[in-house]
Amino acid sequence: MGFNHPLLNTLYHIVDEDNHDSNNKNKSEQARSYVRDAKAMATTPADVKEYPNSYVFVVDMPGLKSGDIKVQVEEDNVLVVCGERKREEEKEGIKYVRMERKAGKFMRKFVLPENANLENINAVCQDGVLSVTVEKLPPPEPKKPKTVEVKIA
Repeated sequence: MGFNHPLLNTLYHIVDEDNHDSNNKNKSEQARSYVRDAKAMATTPADVKEYPNSYVFVVDMPGLKSGDIKVQVEEDNVLVVCGERKREEEKEGIKYVRMERKAGKFMRKFVLPENANLENINAVCQDGVLSVTVEKLPPPEPKKPKTVEVKIA
């Protein structure tokens, strides 16, 4: 779903109306937050790879420093990659002829599988590509049958 998707535009216009009631204002703020998050997620593409011992989430982050990127786990199993790409400050005497690079907040959320080891997550950003590796937990050992000694009475 793109940034100019009709659904996002409709939601934005619905929440952009002036509401005079405080409850409506609170709902409007929540809806605006939802639209903002949806736009941030729609403009942040990612690849997810599964390896035998790990999951790797790959997100393009051109021109960002590690301080601009935040990786965290929410709600016990949701991996969140977020941050903000800031626009360069305009200098006197220089004007933009065209601005195509996106600036602003970005975010992606991924529900981690049950076998994800939340204690072993690594994030590395190299050459504008963020790779978040989540190790898998070892598979549970199969239960051994319990042998019961038969006594003679």
